[in-house]
Amino acid sequence: MSAPDQPHLNGAYYGPSIPPPTKKSKSYHRPGRGGGSSCNPFSWCCSCLCGCVFNLVFQILITILVLLGIAVLVFWLIFRPNAPKFHVNDAVLTQFNLSPDNNTLYYNLAVNMTFRNPNRRIGIYYDKIQANAEYHDRRFATRDLETFYLGHKKEKDVGTVFSGSQVVVLGDDRSRYDSERSDGVYYIDLKLRLRIRLKVGWAKPKFKPRFECDLRIPMGSGGRAQGGFQRTKCDVDW
Repeated sequence: MSAPDQPHLNGAYYGPSIPPPTKKSKSYHRPGRGGGSSCNPFSWCCSCLCGCVFNLVFQILITILVLLGIAVLVFWLIFRPNAPKFHVNDAVLTQFNLSPDNNTLYYNLAVNMTFRNPNRRIGIYYDKIQANAEYHDRRFATRDLETFYLGHKKEKDVGTVFSGSQVVVLGDDRSRYDSERSDGVYYIDLKLRLRIRLKVGWAKPKFKPRFECDLRIPMGSGGRAQGGFQRTKCDVDW
């Protein structure tokens, strides 16, 4: 007796189901071309080089600052620099009239000053001295004084005269002028603009300081001889 014909199979599997993979089973992942991290030797070298250059520049700057600090300290210990001194010894005011019609100030002011160098190892070249006379912040006269060299621990007396006329618009300060005229004492500022050189060994550094003097000058020809004007120490502005 012949076996019954088998049905045609289409290749599908009709057996029991395949169980899912357990946690212990490992799957293989093929890394893609763009996935994952990669180490670029060129970028690593660039970042390392930049860090080295930055550290080198920082160390050089720190070294320069330290050396400058040491140099300044040594300079100060050797030379002990002091600012130049300036006094107004005497001031004589014989005319100071402000016209009420055209705001013209007629003035005649003589000033005697003393420049002093308090340093033991530093000389001072006064290459330019411009003296300005001001009244309530209005400049009314300018004079260029003689230039000179002032040695160690030396001083020099210099005199000048401000004489002439100048338009000075006081505005609200006109009442102050009237009050000072009534008292016979005027508040006049003397300001010196300087160009100097310091003689420090072989070096001659340049500076442009200013002397500022707030003066109370009595009207009259006697000046300090009458006890009206007091010798005034002036401020130094670097």
